[in-house]
Amino acid sequence: MDSLDSHLWTEVTDPEKLREIVGEVMPQAATKERARLHQRDREWLAASPYCVLATADADGNCDASPKGDPAGKLVHVLDDSTLAIPERRGNHRVDGYHNVLANPHVGLLSLIPGRRETLRINGRARVVADAPFFADMVVKGHQPVLALVVEIDTIYFHCGKASMRSGIWKPDTWTSDTLPRHAQLVKETQVVDATLEQLVEKYGPKYEAELY
Repeated sequence: MDSLDSHLWTEVTDPEKLREIVGEVMPQAATKERARLHQRDREWLAASPYCVLATADADGNCDASPKGDPAGKLVHVLDDSTLAIPERRGNHRVDGYHNVLANPHVGLLSLIPGRRETLRINGRARVVADAPFFADMVVKGHQPVLALVVEIDTIYFHCGKASMRSGIWKPDTWTSDTLPRHAQLVKETQVVDATLEQLVEKYGPKYEAELY
């Protein structure tokens, strides 16, 4: 049987049917959204070194981009409803920033290693090239090249069921050696002139030393 034969799928296209299948929203989940930062939100963001930024262009084409910095430098709180996320040196694609220029709506998923829960933030963003708060986001002597300023619409903690199901923070589940190293993946999946040896050197110790 062809699993890609959509004629055999039971597709859900109606909101009422969707609700019938998943059930009613649990009362605690229905009321957990906030529009302003709680002190615990601030503490979480100060402890988080990693988040995922979701964006979409004017046509709804989506992108999700990881962002990482030392804890305390990744998300800068401007006030109770405004955040700034620094953009560091990268590959210059800036797909998410192009999306924001066309459609300001963004979503953030903030993680703390070892914590099952996540912090979710939805809001509207602007791309900023310079501002006084850039000085507060210096890492290893370097200011960010850009910042994404997010005005919060909703913020809330998300329970840890996904982390628990995945076992993501359990070292005995980690399979980092299942796939070849990154240099090999680049060589096999991209059109590049560099040899494998050159890619291995590129993504070696020098790569980490030049993060900023």
